Amino acid sequence: MKLSVSASVGFCALAFLGACSSSVGAGGSDGGNHQPSSRGFALAIGLNAVDPAHYGGWSGVLGGCEPDAIVMKNIASSAGLQVQTLLTQAAKREAVLAAIADAAGKLEPGDLYVLSYSGHGGQVPDVNGDEVDDGLDETWCLFDGQLVDDEIYGALTAFKAGVRVLVFSDSCHSGTAIRVMPADFNQITTERASELDTDWKQKSRLMNVRGRDRAPMDASRVAVRAMPPDVKLKTHRQNKAMYDRIGAKYPKTVRADVQCSAILISGCEDAQYSADLGSNGLFTAELQQVWANGSFSGSHPSFHVAIRDAVLQSNASQRPAYFTVGANNSVFESQRPYTLVVP
Repeated sequence: MKLSVSASVGFCALAFLGACSSSVGAGGSDGGNHQPSSRGFALAIGLNAVDPAHYGGWSGVLGGCEPDAIVMKNIASSAGLQVQTLLTQAAKREAVLAAIADAAGKLEPGDLYVLSYSGHGGQVPDVNGDEVDDGLDETWCLFDGQLVDDEIYGALTAFKAGVRVLVFSDSCHSGTAIRVMPADFNQITTERASELDTDWKQKSRLMNVRGRDRAPMDASRVAVRAMPPDVKLKTHRQNKAMYDRIGAKYPKTVRADVQCSAILISGCEDAQYSADLGSNGLFTAELQQVWANGSFSGSHPSFHVAIRDAVLQSNASQRPAYFTVGANNSVFESQRPYTLVVP
C-alpha cells in the first residue's frame, strides 16, 4: 500500500484477535485544560496463525501477535478508549471490516480511532491500477483471507472529516530483495521460483536481534511476519476470482477520498521484514517500552522516532516508518498519542 505520505517510503499494511472481547474506558479527561474531550474507540488485531484452507496449506504460525494485540488493547484502554480485540480465528475479513465500519458510523469530528494489526503481511496483483511502482497491492493476512490495502482505504473513507485515526501495523511489508512481480502470479518458471525461494531464505534470516534490556535472541526463535513467496503465489492462484473482485471494487482514486486525518506508524519499511520474537513483535515490544505506562509525553512524530531508534538498536535491518493519509492535521500530529482532548 502506498499512502499519501509525510515520509519517503511506501507501505504494506495500514494495521486486528480465537476470542472476541472488549473492554471499555469512558471519555478521557481534559488534562485540566478545560477543553472538550472526545470519544475514542480502538480495534486491536493479532493473529498467531491463519486458516491453511485459504492459504494453500500454510498456517503461518507466529508467537507474538496475540500478545501484541493485548499490549495494544491495554494501552488504549488505559488511555480511556473503548477497545475491541480480534484474536486469530476471530480476526476474519468480515469481522474486521464490520468493526471498522461500526466505529466509522459512531465517531464524530474530533473523535479518535486507534487501529492496530499484528500478523503476516502479504501481496496480491494490483487490479485497479493505483500501484504504479510495482503493480502489487499489499495486504494484512487475516484468518480467512487477505485484507487488501484498497479495502483499508475504502474503510477509512467512511470516517467523517475531522475524525482522527491512528494506525499501528506490526507486520512485514513488500517482500524479498528481488521482489515478487505481477507476472509471477500468473506463470512462474522453476528457475524463477528457486530464485525467489533462495532470496527469501537469505533475507528472512534475522540474526542477533536484541531487545533493550534483553540478551541477544536465539535466531531459531525469531520469525519474520511475511508470507513466503511460494505461499503468496499459491494463495492467489487458489483464490484469484476473490481477489480480482476485491481489486475491481475500488476505484483508482479511493485513497484520495479519505476525509479523516490518519497517521500510520509501521513496523518496518517497504522492502524489510518485522521480527516476531515469540513473546511479542520487536516493534510492539519497543513501542510498549517507549510508551512506559503512559509516561511518554511527546508528539506522534517523536513517538515514532523513539520507537524507530529502539528497534534499530535491536535489529539494524528493521526501520519503523511514519506516514499520513487524508486531511492534513498538524495539530493532531503534534498531540501526544491517544490524546482524547479535541485538537
